[in-house]
This record gives sequence, C-alpha cells and structure tokens, in this order.
Amino acid sequence: MSLADRILEVLPQTQCTRCGYPDCAAYADAITSGEAAINQCPPGGDEGIHRLAAVTSQAYLPLNPINGVQAPRSVVWIDENWCIGCTLCIEACPVDAIIGTHKRMHTVIETECTGCELCLPVCPVDCMLLENVSGEASGWDAWSESAAEQARQRYAARQARLSAPVVAVPRLPEMHKQSRVQAALARAKEKNIDSED
Repeated sequence: MSLADRILEVLPQTQCTRCGYPDCAAYADAITSGEAAINQCPPGGDEGIHRLAAVTSQAYLPLNPINGVQAPRSVVWIDENWCIGCTLCIEACPVDAIIGTHKRMHTVIETECTGCELCLPVCPVDCMLLENVSGEASGWDAWSESAAEQARQRYAARQARLSAPVVAVPRLPEMHKQSRVQAALARAKEKNIDSED
C-alpha cells in the first residue's frame, strides 16, 4: 500500500475541502508530495493529526487555524417551509446525502451526512441549518472508522456516477408526439363512452 493510500485511510472522508484540497484523496497526495502539512483537517482534529504524524513519521503540529477549528460534529437539516427545490444543495453534496427533485422540497439523509457544510453557502434561501449530533465530542471522538468508510464509498459512487457518460435519449418528432397524445385521448374517450352504456 502506498503512503498516499495509508494517509487516506486515516482521514475522516468528510470531503469537506477545508484542508484546501478538493477531496481527502487530493489532500493525501499533497501530504505525500510534501506540498501540504499534516495539520489541515479540522474534522479529524487533534487525534487525526496524531494519526497522520504516525503514518508519515512527521512531528505532531497543532491544527492550522487557517483551515478551521476542531468542533462537535453537525449534520444539516432542511427547513421545509423555506425550501424552493432549486437542487443546488444536491449538486454540492459530495456524498449524495440530499434527496429531492426540482421544485420539490429536499431532505437530508442524516445517517449519510458528513457535516461537510458545502451545501450551506449554495442555498439561495438559507433554509439549511446545522444540528449538533455529537454533543461535546469532536474530531475522531465524534466520528468513527465505519462512518469514514461509508462516506468514502458514497463519495466514490458519486464520482463514478458523475463521470459516467450521459446517454442521449432520442427526441420524438413533435408531430409524432401529438399523434400519440391524440390517440391516447381518443382511447380514453372511447372507454368513457363504453362505460356509460
């Protein structure tokens, strides 16, 4: 297993970008190349830095405040009274933890939410709120190996979905669509006449 893979294994997989990189794998690569320090991951917190120090054989460094602070784990919830169904939060979520459809209320799957907060700034009506789910616990005390693995798998599945080629559905000519609609209406009308007899 490469050093980058070993580093990736001890990151919390929140994919929050607070480290300054687009995802946990990019941060692991940056640590491996010496481009990034081991103290740039607020979700991993102090324990995460100790884990990274052990894997990389580097000296422990306190969390860099430029990247954020270690805090209790939160998940997002959506105030359905304000949600306009714009889908911007769905596009922003790195682990597909938000479901909904255009012009319909969305909801967060709490058990899948990593608390990355990437959906908050894109919401045009500020209907997304944070809820503390770990009390006073923060960093790895508020997270788990299984949650990290689940987040990693969901992130990978989303990346695969987004990179899959889009298959174009052939559009029916307008005339053909109209004739199909007219035929369906005629069948429905005929059915109503039969049921009246």
